[in-house]
Amino acid sequence: MTGLGTLINTAAVIAGGLVGLCLKNGLKKRVQDILMQACGIATVFIGASGALSKMLVIKDGQLETTGTMLLIFSLVIGGIAGEWLDIEQKMDILGEKIKKAVKAQNDNLFVEGFVNVSLIICVGAMAIVGSIQDGISGDYSMLMAKAVLDLVIVLIFASTYGIGAVFSAVPIFIYQGCITLLAAFFGSFVSDVIVSDLSYVGSVLIFCVGINIAFGKRIRVGNLLPALIVPVLYHIFMG
Repeated sequence: MTGLGTLINTAAVIAGGLVGLCLKNGLKKRVQDILMQACGIATVFIGASGALSKMLVIKDGQLETTGTMLLIFSLVIGGIAGEWLDIEQKMDILGEKIKKAVKAQNDNLFVEGFVNVSLIICVGAMAIVGSIQDGISGDYSMLMAKAVLDLVIVLIFASTYGIGAVFSAVPIFIYQGCITLLAAFFGSFVSDVIVSDLSYVGSVLIFCVGINIAFGKRIRVGNLLPALIVPVLYHIFMG
């Protein structure tokens, strides 16, 4: 069944979030604070390892980097486009609307939890590749693996951020669902090279999310999201 992977992934996010909410009620404030810092540090290293695994190559017996200029141009062009569109503010507004709809006005961490967790579970190669596989062949094995990872991630973040983390199920359902449908209708439209470039650019954005979580919001990661489009456009124009 096409799209089953996204449904399972969404259900896993909700399940992990609900378990995390149960844990949150029994945690002291200082424990929640240290858990948030731990989540931030872990996210930094997840992003860094993902980026370096694609950018570091061994050539003629020596360790070299690749894709540096593409990364720079992706972040610069993506940042300019994101600031013009003001994506970060739109994500915050969406979070505020959901917050109001579920009557959680007193939850100061709702929007932050919604935005940060949404970025972590949506930005990455597994979401893109897994959704494409699901759409083309109905193979949802990668999204199943991602669902397990997301369950644990959302569980931990929901235990510190609260119910806002649970509602990251909304963007993951829309995001992965749309990619799956596009793949089902248009076939394999993304090459391995594009996926590799998307992977390390996305991992850098995850790294930035980790910095925000660990050290306070300093980078408008939402406004850097168009950086993910630049590698695709680059490969299209370069043939």
